[in-house]
Amino acid sequence: MEEALQRAEELMQAWTAELARDLPAGAEIFDAHVHLGHDIDGFRGDYDELERIQARFGISRAFMFCLDEPDRHPGFRAANDRTLEFAARSNGRLIPFVRLDLTEEPVEEATRCLDRGARGIKLHPRAQRFMLNDERLAPIFELAADRRVPILIHGGRGLPPIADHLARLVERYPEAQLIIAHAGIADLAALAERFGGKAGVFFDTSVWSPVDLLDSYHQFSPEQVLYASDYPYGQQPSSLLIALRAAKVAGFDDSQLRLMLAGSANRIADGEPPLPLSPPRGRATFEQPMALARVHQYLSMATPLLWTRQPDTIGVLGLALNACDERNGRVEEFEQIKELLLTARELWRALPEIEDERDRIAVGRTTFRLIHLADILAVTPSA
Repeated sequence: MEEALQRAEELMQAWTAELARDLPAGAEIFDAHVHLGHDIDGFRGDYDELERIQARFGISRAFMFCLDEPDRHPGFRAANDRTLEFAARSNGRLIPFVRLDLTEEPVEEATRCLDRGARGIKLHPRAQRFMLNDERLAPIFELAADRRVPILIHGGRGLPPIADHLARLVERYPEAQLIIAHAGIADLAALAERFGGKAGVFFDTSVWSPVDLLDSYHQFSPEQVLYASDYPYGQQPSSLLIALRAAKVAGFDDSQLRLMLAGSANRIADGEPPLPLSPPRGRATFEQPMALARVHQYLSMATPLLWTRQPDTIGVLGLALNACDERNGRVEEFEQIKELLLTARELWRALPEIEDERDRIAVGRTTFRLIHLADILAVTPSA
């Protein structure tokens, strides 16, 4: 296993170097979605680790907020105070958002934190168990509009349809800029119908599947897209690679890549109005060589097994590796994918033998990072 871990680190370094070559020359990077703190699910966003990651990958600024903390009651007050302390420690690099619970004086807590330097509001309807037609949201949007601060709202898994209710809030409070996290995959079709081409509404790129990003890119203006990692859930270099490679497949030019990577988020952070919107890029259809489609299918099957800490009893990595042996002229891509998956398979097989829980989590995350990189390559071979 030690050899596999060493090989995994070498592969991460190699893909970090590849990422540096793919970025537009001198591009600034602004991460629109990071967490610091301790989540009740066991994940931890560590300040020092985040600082090292951002320094390594040239990330200059980030919107930052707490996780669903064990001490979140009452009203995330203690966690929000830590968020403000992290922001002060970063000397402006981390831009603090106040996280709210609608059941515990949300307007008062938002006002308290905004008065102390918070510059945005974070809402999580799945974690805090509220619907988007909740009447308690209106005064929060009103406060954001009055203070001219953005609202970032969870738009990923675990939600009912959200577009119609969000649209009513945006129409009522247009001065409140809205960032819908995770590319809005919870209700992508309806969100695209409501907000595609609407200035002041943005979608961040923190998703697992590059297919989700390709679908969102062809429905939203490039000026509406914000790069985001969702640290500590999203990891590098895959977080940047998925956003960048999918955008290149969709046809973003260098100026649009720069807007996605930092330009639009900088405008939000600096209180500037949104830019005029250009048409979406990409296509409504997705074409892929058959063998790479098989790889993507098997790796999509592998992901929930890893997330739920199950062994690969189905043998999905073996099936993906078998698909890489197809002779279709894409030798380099398949060799890159095989290298990642062979190392991932070795680590996955070793997971049951690891006794220390923290070590098992770390090795599991490394395994997933390798599989995620392989899937990004399978979906975006033309990037």
